[in-house]
Amino acid sequence: MPLVAVLTCGRFLRGCRASLVQGSSMHIHILGICGTFMGSLAVLAKALGHEVTGSDANVYPPMSTQLEAQGISLMQGYEPAHLEPAPDLVVIGNALSRGNPAVEHVLNKGLPYVSGPQWLADHVLQDRWVLAVAGTHGKTTTTSMLAWVLEHAGMSPGFLIGGVPQNFGVSARLGGTPFFVVEADEYDSAFFDKRSKFVHYRPRTAILNNLEFDHADIFPDLAAIERQFHHLIRTIPGEGLIIRPTTEPALARVLDTGCWTPVQTTGEGGQWQARLVRDDGSCFEVLFEGQAQGIVEWNLTGQHNVANALATLAAARHVGVVPPQGIAALCEFKSVKRRMETIAEIGEVTIYDDFAHHPTAIATTLQGLRARVGDDSIVAVIEPRSNSMKLGAHRDGLPDSVRLADSVIWYAPPNLGWDLAGTADACSVPAVVCDSLDAIIARVKSEARGKTHVVIMSNGGFGGLHGKLATALREGDRA
Repeated sequence: MPLVAVLTCGRFLRGCRASLVQGSSMHIHILGICGTFMGSLAVLAKALGHEVTGSDANVYPPMSTQLEAQGISLMQGYEPAHLEPAPDLVVIGNALSRGNPAVEHVLNKGLPYVSGPQWLADHVLQDRWVLAVAGTHGKTTTTSMLAWVLEHAGMSPGFLIGGVPQNFGVSARLGGTPFFVVEADEYDSAFFDKRSKFVHYRPRTAILNNLEFDHADIFPDLAAIERQFHHLIRTIPGEGLIIRPTTEPALARVLDTGCWTPVQTTGEGGQWQARLVRDDGSCFEVLFEGQAQGIVEWNLTGQHNVANALATLAAARHVGVVPPQGIAALCEFKSVKRRMETIAEIGEVTIYDDFAHHPTAIATTLQGLRARVGDDSIVAVIEPRSNSMKLGAHRDGLPDSVRLADSVIWYAPPNLGWDLAGTADACSVPAVVCDSLDAIIARVKSEARGKTHVVIMSNGGFGGLHGKLATALREGDRA
């Protein structure tokens, strides 16, 4: 273990002992608790010995089931009554704004409140070696990979992940050493703190996966996001490490603005490279500084996951995990729930659940699947649910993103503010728009002939479509 890590470990353990002596257990109520970040925060607060309750407008798995398993009481909606008797502290999620009845109650009653990222920084990340994973795409998967590689190496890291990694079964834990792996989101912290979440984390090791325009509801353009990324760069110590791909011009611009930290590069022309053994990315050789380090053979597919793996190995090496050891761990990596997760196999039809909600993520997901299944039929079912999607920020990129599917079913929710039919017409593959789950199910049933892979893409629960479709296909088999 590096000397800096040993020193950090000592400070961390002393801090843990001090907090136990102080006995500072309190009642924390979390507004927006079923968001992936806030739900993970709740798990950490519970592990610290606090009584944790929470409210949310939308309660659905996997976060709701994880929280209930942790003994955390969930309340539907944002009733002021949920805050009576008054908790010791209210942690307010960034999805809530002025006018929300619970927020107004907190302000009117003068209850102590804080943003989620600030609470995490103050109560969990102090005196820890923080490894942060930032970028437009791949944060959850890469964070999960990195946490698993450190776990496999016996380093017992803490982590907070915006999803549920299947190697752990939970999205967050305190860990037993100073190392803490965090998914570092560029979205804002709260209605009263418009800085990106990751500005609070002060990482020593930082992965910058990629950078594209997203979050059109809070950022006017890509330059505004680049500024936030440079705020993150300013917080990384000179003895730390930044890892970035060579192929991202936006990240190059960010670092050209000013960088005080060593940088390692991944991908084409970078210090860390991959040589594909299989075209679908399920097997590849890792090279560092031109030297072969070993072969990753795993269940994941796609060039994006190969890139995620290279960044993971670079970050793990920074805290003392040698590449062959990291490669061995990646061979046992099981990915994350809702990242090309197989939901059901009915006859020759396989249903997948995927979180993709940006044209680039849709395209890379389909590229990985196409490379794996060859000429089998791929049906993409896509819900444009994110705030950026609802605003139409990505609509120009959507038709090309689905070109590797055999057909596409677009779901038009009632609150979509733009013409989805125009997008469907612009697709190079057969595409239809459906306005109900029943219509989607009927369409899939009509198209599922022979070996068919149905990829359901949404960053929400999609009304339980996955299970309803599986049930309908099974009933069709029995008919």
